[in-house]
Amino acid sequence: MKLATFTHQGKTRIGVVKGDAIVDLSAAAPSLPTEMIGFLEAGDAAMDAARKAADGAATIPLSDVTLEAPVLRPGKVLACGLNYMDHVKESGMEVPKHQIWFTKQHNCIAAPYAPIELPEVSSLLDYEAEMCFVIGKRCKDVPKERAHEVIAGYFVGDDVSVRDWQLRANAWTMGKSFDTHGPIGPWITTADEVPDPHALDIKCWVNGELRQNSNTKHLIFNCFDQIVELSTAFTLDVGDVIFTGTSSGVGGAMKPPQFLKEGDAVRVEVEGLGAIENKVVAQDRKTLIGGR
Repeated sequence: MKLATFTHQGKTRIGVVKGDAIVDLSAAAPSLPTEMIGFLEAGDAAMDAARKAADGAATIPLSDVTLEAPVLRPGKVLACGLNYMDHVKESGMEVPKHQIWFTKQHNCIAAPYAPIELPEVSSLLDYEAEMCFVIGKRCKDVPKERAHEVIAGYFVGDDVSVRDWQLRANAWTMGKSFDTHGPIGPWITTADEVPDPHALDIKCWVNGELRQNSNTKHLIFNCFDQIVELSTAFTLDVGDVIFTGTSSGVGGAMKPPQFLKEGDAVRVEVEGLGAIENKVVAQDRKTLIGGR
């Protein structure tokens, strides 16, 4: 099942994607939550109800809706650094003995086809194609053989990075968390439809040029290792989003470096999970105090 958050006629809710259309669960199953985290918190019963409701239900063409980030406001956005061997080599770093984790602030989360802002304060904007997953069951101290139980599903992400802000401090959070720098989607493919998350091709194109071309089998620490590590330290909550790492081919490691410019289009695709595509736009920098 493919679960999406979408906006249609001014109302945002969740639905089940079927081909080039979507079933509006607020109409097909009115008793279900209409927001993704609430839906995931409702557990397996909600999943079963959504599957049954979507079978034969009326649909809306995807061309008539706006697909939003499948998880709009995740409680935590956690990302694993230096987690493909080829990316470690191109970065000139040592192979990590332990998992390297950083936080992306939830405000960076963006829709699968929304613009990426080129910040006014930096021109060193880079892309990182990643497979992501979302936590579906609150968990702590999860053994590896049970880690698959807590993943609700998988989707595509771009860990957009502002390299000078990332590398000017030991902690990478600032350079990884600019608003709009975490596009995800286009939907969540539920875990039951992903037999092996560690055997998926992952690619990234910039303006049609293939820049990254790898497979999730090359993850140094796979998804289940990541859950073990994270849940050893703290509780993972339903709706937490995990970026699993990127392969070689990032712009900052090219010779000469090829950073993103205004007007560039970045497409990230993961086999079986769909694709996201985001255009780079100049930041419209405005002071915000109060409001929403």
